[in-house]
Amino acid sequence: MKTEAQSFQPAFYVPQYLASAGVEVVPVPVYYPDATHILGLQVYRKLTDIPGEIDMVNVFRRAQDIPPHIADILAKRPRSVWFQSGIRNAAAAETFARAGIKVVQDLCLMVEHRNALRRR
Repeated sequence: MKTEAQSFQPAFYVPQYLASAGVEVVPVPVYYPDATHILGLQVYRKLTDIPGEIDMVNVFRRAQDIPPHIADILAKRPRSVWFQSGIRNAAAAETFARAGIKVVQDLCLMVEHRNALRRR
């Protein structure tokens, strides 16, 4: 996730949109070690630091940068992992699927959320 200074980046405006739509967003930025809050929400450094269960991890990392995060994602056991538009990692997706975690690849969660609202 990006900070407000990068508000033009999908890794900021997609979570911002989701939060405004009523989705609970928990920031886990890879960069910005000094950031303590993004979108007014407490920042966590690892998924396993977040209290409670996680429904979905929305991934904004290049495909080749996903492997270092696999163990943290598996340890937290979210119901699903969503790789944003342009992101596909077959090996990571297979690892998550074998662990019983649903995987979506190469789709924008904001676009899909808006489409779902239109279909109602």
